[in-house]
Amino acid sequence: MRKNIKMPRILKIEKIDGFNITCMFNNGESRVINFNAIFKEWKISKNDIEYPLIKESEFKRVELRNQTLSWSNIKVALLNEDGVAEVHPYEIDPVTLFELSHASGDNEVSKFGSLIRRARKKAGLTQEELAERSGTSRFYISRIENNKTDVELSTFRKIVEAGLGKQLKLVIE
Repeated sequence: MRKNIKMPRILKIEKIDGFNITCMFNNGESRVINFNAIFKEWKISKNDIEYPLIKESEFKRVELRNQTLSWSNIKVALLNEDGVAEVHPYEIDPVTLFELSHASGDNEVSKFGSLIRRARKKAGLTQEELAERSGTSRFYISRIENNKTDVELSTFRKIVEAGLGKQLKLVIE
């Protein structure tokens, strides 16, 4: 189940690999956008503004601008409120990019769920026992372990320290 976001936005370009771009969205997810598939679906031809992007050297000139992907090497003339043409870089709506992307499998939420499950099993605890020790519910522990919900740091700390009897250490590299 995907988190419902009213307005997806891109916070960071994490990796460019060929025509795949991995981005961090404002829900914290890392998502992969496969532009080979997008260009094929859109049936890009020589008459389309995106056509230069099928050349990898042009495609890799992507930048983050206005919380979406932007290519300043492709110019788009748009009319402003006064009807005057203004030139802007080519951008794709971040909502469209979110909908056309898929979770990278390297998301922090999934790491937390896997960490909790492994530690719980190693401790010989059921979800019910862990929930009781940490002041949460079995349903909530299940949702965390199955990557169906985000977990607040304070709750994660309760699960790790009170529930599992471990010490929580965070490292920012």
